Amino acid sequence: MVSALFPLTLQGVAVRRQGKRIIGPIDLVLNPQGPTIVIGPNGSGKTTLLRVMHGVERINAGSVSWAAQDRSKHAFVFQSPIVLRRSVAENLAYPLRLVRTPAAQIRETVAYWLDRIGLGSVQNSPATRLSGGERQKLAIARALVRKPDVLFLDEPCANLDGHATHEIETLLQEISAAGTQLVMATHDMGQARRLARDLVFVLDGKIHETGLASEKFAAPQTAALAAFLRGDIVR
Repeated sequence: MVSALFPLTLQGVAVRRQGKRIIGPIDLVLNPQGPTIVIGPNGSGKTTLLRVMHGVERINAGSVSWAAQDRSKHAFVFQSPIVLRRSVAENLAYPLRLVRTPAAQIRETVAYWLDRIGLGSVQNSPATRLSGGERQKLAIARALVRKPDVLFLDEPCANLDGHATHEIETLLQEISAAGTQLVMATHDMGQARRLARDLVFVLDGKIHETGLASEKFAAPQTAALAAFLRGDIVR
């Protein structure tokens, strides 16, 4: 199911900081049928591109437009999980309290997600005591409690071990199958192959290739993407 928010259209988008071009110019139309994975070397502009799409990065040129303008329908999960200095359960309840969700619904939703991410046994413990993988699962669940149509994720499994990565990938596959559109940056090509339906390749702040992931992995159209997929250094 494609969200009514799409298509997302970027036209001539550029971001500069202190006179230096970070990304751009970028032209992109995103109308995904499944997870969209953004790949590219470190420093290529993946994070900035996600932030532009989400609407939290100021652009210096161009335009960003959704088919339906409703920021409450998309959420963002950062590479380094941010947890509040309160219990695990209260971290999940907080976004719901902000929009004055009835107490009974908050309890039900929090209980559901605690069970879903396997943190029920530590629900009353400070979230700051969780492991890296547990924190990231909590951050993803907290982003999902308000049922966004689109979830942006910036390298959500960076620095996590294989077990934690597997748990998070399983969760992402489940929520994608349930209809949430994922737009995610990763440097892990194995992860990109496992999760991607669509692929966006970013290099030097510009988009070099987009399309079906299966086709791009099998037959890249640019020398840069072919080199990147081989593991070569590309600049």
